[in-house]
Amino acid sequence: MAIHQPNLFPRLSTLAKLFAADCWIVLDDVQFARRDFQHRARLGDMSSPSRLHWLSIPTHLPDGRSTLIKDAVVVDPQLARRRTTHMLTQHYSRSPDWPILRDGVDSVLQCFDTARMAAVAEESTKVLLRLLGWRGQILRSSRLPARAERSQRLADLTAVAGARGYLCGTGGMSYLVTAPFEALGLSVVPFVPPKNGFWRDAREASSVGPLMTAGIAAVAGELRAIASCHRSPVGSA
Repeated sequence: MAIHQPNLFPRLSTLAKLFAADCWIVLDDVQFARRDFQHRARLGDMSSPSRLHWLSIPTHLPDGRSTLIKDAVVVDPQLARRRTTHMLTQHYSRSPDWPILRDGVDSVLQCFDTARMAAVAEESTKVLLRLLGWRGQILRSSRLPARAERSQRLADLTAVAGARGYLCGTGGMSYLVTAPFEALGLSVVPFVPPKNGFWRDAREASSVGPLMTAGIAAVAGELRAIASCHRSPVGSA
């Protein structure tokens, strides 16, 4: 089980964690964070992958800072749609795999019609997972019962979804309390991606860059190998 907020064209470290899981719970009922990646992504150039450019979607928070991710609204959906199309084309149209990505991104662009930032971000992640061959299940935290405390909530969500192990990224391991998981008979599996090659900017840049430079097939092979090393020792439901 992986639990993560919907991110716009997520970073490779995030995408790899989701790929390694049998199920992704979209954490859509926590506070929207403007400094996070829910409405923005850093795109790397084909010629210079380390040169990153922000793709940011202007987002309105109806309830101010307390607005939940699922309630955030795209300010100008049509303008955001055109900007997203332009930046992706500008950065990656020279890639041999660009036609595959372009066809997949159509469903992301259609989501702008909903004006819901969470829908756009979630679909952008689902598109990349589909291109990589992931066949897992997707649930949303807003539709599942769980207690409020942070670690307890993650444990409850993992249990209610029927999983036996929780994949936890390096950021989450810094605050996670394992006792709630242990009480429910769940394992916590630290997820640590590689740091070399196209993984160098895995925690900063969108995964679209590596997919377009190294190729979808190459990244998929790498993610399958990593996933096999991060299976819960007690298996999955």
